Amino acid sequence: AEFDEKCDHPVVIFMPEIDKDNMGGTMRLGARDTKFTHQHEDGSMSTAQILYNGADTVSERHRHRYEVNPDRVDEIHSAGLKFVGRDTTGTRMEVAELPRSEHPYYVGCQYHPEFKSRPLKPSPPFHGLILAATGLLDAHVEKAKAAISS
Repeated sequence: AEFDEKCDHPVVIFMPEIDKDNMGGTMRLGARDTKFTHQHEDGSMSTAQILYNGADTVSERHRHRYEVNPDRVDEIHSAGLKFVGRDTTGTRMEVAELPRSEHPYYVGCQYHPEFKSRPLKPSPPFHGLILAATGLLDAHVEKAKAAISS
């Protein structure tokens, strides 16, 4: 676990392939593909996938040593936090969200979208946050869904 290795229910863990004793250069680094693997229970596409223009897979940059414990992903997903994007093996959580019916914008990602953001071209997760904060997300999503389906 991230703070207590002996905790009973480790949700965030040190990645097994990372060397805990040698911290130099042992992170999961660089571009990795994330596949959008799950729709919401009502069949709707995830907010994150819509923000990425309906892409099935996106490449984003990583820089971390921790991850959501793969043994807990299904339990957390079933409890309501939807893991809608996973690594190419389908075992590592990359994107989590709550449906917009439950929260206006609750999207989190394991990768670092700020690495690809630019002042006039924010990454999709940041763009979605700004749209939600300004009350424009719903209109953007509807327009994007129409463009994706055509």
